Amino acid sequence: MTTPPRWQDLDRLIHEPARLMIVTLLYAVEEADFLYLLHETGLTKGNLSTHLGKLEEAGYVRITKTFRGKIPRTLVALTPEGRQAFETYRQRLSHLIRPPRQGES
Repeated sequence: MTTPPRWQDLDRLIHEPARLMIVTLLYAVEEADFLYLLHETGLTKGNLSTHLGKLEEAGYVRITKTFRGKIPRTLVALTPEGRQAFETYRQRLSHLIRPPRQGES
């Protein structure tokens, strides 16, 4: 029998609200531009950069800096590890918030 997840088992790196927004947005796409994430999250450039740095350190996102003509462009994508971490986070959270079935405690 598998031990059910506990609140302490949630990935704290993803659980932080700003990073949860970022990872959720990235999960739905192959990659996203920094400006898109900035607009969608409502974070400041500094806050978004800091959170992306933490996700990159954990191996959850890949950040690629390119140029479109002479304009710098920063692309962000979830890594396979980041995608798996988010799926695990969603499964655990879903289990924690679903109502218990009859006969369960």
